[in-house]
Amino acid sequence: MTVRDIARPKDELVTAEPDTEVRELAKRMRDRNVGSVIVANGDEIHGIVTDRDLAIKVVGEGRNPDKLTAKEVMVEEPFTVDADSGVYELFGQLREHGVRRAPVVDGDELCGIVTADDLLVLLEDEMHELSQIIRAESPPYTPA
Repeated sequence: MTVRDIARPKDELVTAEPDTEVRELAKRMRDRNVGSVIVANGDEIHGIVTDRDLAIKVVGEGRNPDKLTAKEVMVEEPFTVDADSGVYELFGQLREHGVRRAPVVDGDELCGIVTADDLLVLLEDEMHELSQIIRAESPPYTPA
């Protein structure tokens, strides 16, 4: 299984240009129920803004969200993952980079996003399937 198999596709991405106001970023996150916005021009990724960035860099510092842009609060050159990377490899990469989400690229093209939550859903599905197999192949329980 590859990252491409579990990533949210490009048409579901929430994106913004570097000059987008921070308040607008927050509105997009709220409206789409996501925790990040990829800052990009087309397929060129400039950065990523997360809900944590807004909480710490804007609210926590008492800055005015109407006077700030994505460029001023984004994480520049975010960790990206190749669409053809293995899912188990991704676990280690997210931990190594200390992030919970990563834009997915295919060569130089932005093609989606993957999050730690996506991995949790995958694990839940795998555990459910495994438990079904174990139940089906186990002998019946007979109380003494």
